[in-house]
Amino acid sequence: MGPITRQSSIILPDLQNVVSTVNLNCKLDLKAVALHARNAEYNPKRFAAVVMRIREPKTTALLFATGKMVCTGAKTEDASRLAARKFARIVQKLGFPAQFTDFKIQNIVASCGIKFSLFLDKLANSSHCTFITYEPEIFPGLVYRMRQPKIVLLIFQSGKIVLTGAKKRDEIYAAFDNIYPVLPEFLRPDAENK
Repeated sequence: MGPITRQSSIILPDLQNVVSTVNLNCKLDLKAVALHARNAEYNPKRFAAVVMRIREPKTTALLFATGKMVCTGAKTEDASRLAARKFARIVQKLGFPAQFTDFKIQNIVASCGIKFSLFLDKLANSSHCTFITYEPEIFPGLVYRMRQPKIVLLIFQSGKIVLTGAKKRDEIYAAFDNIYPVLPEFLRPDAENK
């Protein structure tokens, strides 16, 4: 990945969670995995996967009997790949012929603060309304479904923003750069700047 060029702001959203998937290309006996692996739990009545955790990078894997694995909790794409490889290695050491195939980033979640409060009701009733769902009685954040890039932003009155749905880090940055110039129009002048 080359250098990141950004136009509109000095704020950079922080990656909070990178979710990836891997195909281990073998069937797994989930009871055996849970019994012999450390930091693994399996409760088939509650969930049809083994939940396994490692400390470095701090991540959680869901291992399914089909050999599919979901890895969550990493803070970068590289950390997600490293963690997924470590989980695959644990499965191999348990005697399964696990391979590391079809690694794919499925979702990147990031967040940031814009240092000012917003009138969400005004934003919801603006020219952007076709992209927005805002029901403060149900959820305090405004949901902005950006079309290009295809990212969902949760925008809070406090100026906190959560961005989700990206497959690449640059999509997060592009979505933030698209929304940031729009937001000062909805600034709450009575609120303290944070």
